[in-house]
Amino acid sequence: MAKIYYLMGKSASGKDTLYKRLLQECPKLETVVLYTTRPIRAGETDGVEYHFTTSDHLERLKQQGLVIEQRTYQTVFGPWSYATVDDGQIDLNKASYLIIGTLESYQAMRNYFGEDCLVPLYIQLDDGLRLMRAVTRERQQKEPRYTELCRRFLADEEDFCKKNLDDCGITRSFTNDDMELCVKHLMSIMETE
Repeated sequence: MAKIYYLMGKSASGKDTLYKRLLQECPKLETVVLYTTRPIRAGETDGVEYHFTTSDHLERLKQQGLVIEQRTYQTVFGPWSYATVDDGQIDLNKASYLIIGTLESYQAMRNYFGEDCLVPLYIQLDDGLRLMRAVTRERQQKEPRYTELCRRFLADEEDFCKKNLDDCGITRSFTNDDMELCVKHLMSIMETE
């Protein structure tokens, strides 16, 4: 049976790097490009990391019944939305998928596709290391947004609290303080699920 391997964790836990590595290791996995209204970052490409869109376009997709899940964050720069859209990218009769998301989006995807189709891959990392990684990444931006970085960092503490993880049935995690070892552990789960 095809699966959706759902990679999630707090910001700057290394999800993007792990995602790229897992796709290299498992080239048969398909990907899903999410939609967002947030501004494009340096080095990102529309249609690759995200479909960068407007709030109006996302609302039209919602009215058409195509939005599987959507999260809107009240950032210091205004509301930024992220959404998974049923636009034909996901067909569990043809392939398995690797997706990066949040705990909230994982719940919505599980409700939409069924619990048996989703495999949660929760990534953890020491908060100090995460904060250092986040600041380093933000410094590389043309216009660093440190206040937004801080908001996300603090919001993750609440979003990924133990109660929320328990409510979603997340019982295992993968520590990303050694990339190669973390990839190995993730691969072992993906091979057995």
